[in-house]
Amino acid sequence: MKTTDVIVVGAGPVGLMLAGELRLGGVDVVVYDKLPAPSGESRALGFNRRAAESLGQRGLLPRLGEFRWGPMGHFGGVRFDLGMLDEDHSGVLGLSQARTEEALGGWLAELGVPVRRGHEVTALRETPEGVVVSYAGPDGPGEERAAYLVGCDGAGSTVRALAGIAAPGWEATRGMYTAEITGVALRPRPIGERLPGGSMVVCTPLGEGRFRVVIHDLALPARPDPESLTFAQVADAWQRLTGESIHHAEPQWLWACGNSAALAEEYRRGRVLLAGDAAHEIPPLAAWGLSAGLQDAANLGWKLAATVKGWAPEGLLDTYHAERHPVGRELIRNARAAAKVYLGEDTMNPVREVMGELLAHKGAAEQVAGIVSGLGIRYGLGKGDHPLLGLRMPPEREVTLPDGTRTRIADLLHTGRGLLITTGTATDSTTGQLAKDLADRIDTVTGTWTTQPDPALDTVLIRPDGYVAWTSPGSTDDLTEALHRWFGTARVPQPADR
Repeated sequence: MKTTDVIVVGAGPVGLMLAGELRLGGVDVVVYDKLPAPSGESRALGFNRRAAESLGQRGLLPRLGEFRWGPMGHFGGVRFDLGMLDEDHSGVLGLSQARTEEALGGWLAELGVPVRRGHEVTALRETPEGVVVSYAGPDGPGEERAAYLVGCDGAGSTVRALAGIAAPGWEATRGMYTAEITGVALRPRPIGERLPGGSMVVCTPLGEGRFRVVIHDLALPARPDPESLTFAQVADAWQRLTGESIHHAEPQWLWACGNSAALAEEYRRGRVLLAGDAAHEIPPLAAWGLSAGLQDAANLGWKLAATVKGWAPEGLLDTYHAERHPVGRELIRNARAAAKVYLGEDTMNPVREVMGELLAHKGAAEQVAGIVSGLGIRYGLGKGDHPLLGLRMPPEREVTLPDGTRTRIADLLHTGRGLLITTGTATDSTTGQLAKDLADRIDTVTGTWTTQPDPALDTVLIRPDGYVAWTSPGSTDDLTEALHRWFGTARVPQPADR
């Protein structure tokens, strides 16, 4: 029987990102996907700011090629100006999910991570040492043993079902059709055009005569069958709502879904974990689900790698559920609220008007922008009063090294390790020695801030996912305690046998 450290099920962006994070942590990992080849479908066209930062802090953004940053924000179609905010909350627009998967797949190939296509998980069983996964593959059935199994296999997660993890939620009340088409010229409606009776059509130009059309229509079944959907159905619905005929277009792919939502009760059960849509299912909405899934991967990867490698402090892996499950719960709440505003009938117009007036004010816009961009996520990483504690460290912030070189926080996180930055005040000898003892999992950088944060920041401990775990001044716990909490204790060399 084959054996590996971690099996990741699902070769979408979340599964690929997680596999790369694990490999950076020194873990042997393999990815299963039931499809024989990438589908080429792109149900998400970009992702939010924090997801982009998560990719950027591994040096992955240049692999994506050209894309656009969105200068306008919106919540449920109610626009607000991101330019009034102190930080850039703009997200990535017009980037196909297929291109994201291709870029991440290239990264994994360089890291030596195998992606096994045509491998469908059929059963699993836990043992004291790990998980045995049964699969149906191109060469027939087989089994593989791993220390851990992670389901990144979508809303109808097989891994979640086999693990017996419940995912209660909200039943679908309306359906939608999506198609990518060529051979037609259409008027763009990138955020959506609301129509009488609670319907909406979306048309997003993708370049080179290619368009993404989405149809939200109360006349559609609440749970349309994607397997039986035909392009004639899509074209008929488009013409009925818009008066425009797209029957002569060439469909590249079709999809149908409902607006159901669900949240897994546990992101971890024993040696089985969930991430992405397998953990939190929401209707397609501005790539929120994909964005949250990429952040799941960034949060889980280093913790699971630390656990497999044996240096994780007690309870570290459990912080994945503790930190990301509340985010998933808020994601579903926010998505349902945005959908009400986005797709509600004319009776919602007064709400939209009030929201528009509120979002013209900076404070309200910052709150909503933090929801949409992911920059508002704060974890409980320790006691203290520095405003960055528990938030992500702005990745564009620069440190000037003793030789005069300027480097961004994002670049210092490419290794996927923790980061201790000391500026201004020297680290005491005890903490300095501890940081050296943990050099296999933390990079220590000494320098000065190119632009001093306000309030001042002399020393900062940053987790591999980019979140601030300790500050001086600001934290009431001492640095030694924070280092032990997130990075464990140093390995003590054992004497050679005599």
